[in-house]
Amino acid sequence: MLLDGEAWTAKVRGFKSEAWRLETLPVYRVPSEDGDIRDFLSGQRIDPDNYSSVYTESLRKIKAEGKTKGRVHIVTQPLTDYLRFEFMYYNVHSQAGDDIRILDVTDRVNPLQGVPDFWLFDRSEVVLMNYAEDGTQISRELYDGDPTPYIEYQRIALAESVPFKEYVNGGNRA
Repeated sequence: MLLDGEAWTAKVRGFKSEAWRLETLPVYRVPSEDGDIRDFLSGQRIDPDNYSSVYTESLRKIKAEGKTKGRVHIVTQPLTDYLRFEFMYYNVHSQAGDDIRILDVTDRVNPLQGVPDFWLFDRSEVVLMNYAEDGTQISRELYDGDPTPYIEYQRIALAESVPFKEYVNGGNRA
């Protein structure tokens, strides 16, 4: 079943204890970010100590409720402009409670080669994130099979990655 609109919003907001994502692409084409990316490339930066948004407030609320939200992003060096832009937001999102980790596969075999982007909700529901080659989202699809392989992908991703802050401070390996 494809998820969009209210069905997708309900899934993202309705998890009971954990929402977790695997990100595998070097670029995500999100038209609403185009202006922000242009600003970033022209040198504008957000102030991480004074930045607040609906998303960061949502992360703080999730954390206060005892829930967790996290992700692992698989990257290679050099980082794309998009990833450098995204890392600026990862900084404030991690401060707000998003458990962001980086799996750098520049000089090693990708332990999750061929695994698609996905969300795992409460270790029981999987939503496959389908993208075109340029990073444009095609669809979000509720997976109706056994979530066990995705739980294992999560385990591998967490074991092989490092926390975002550690990564940006030079700790590129798990």
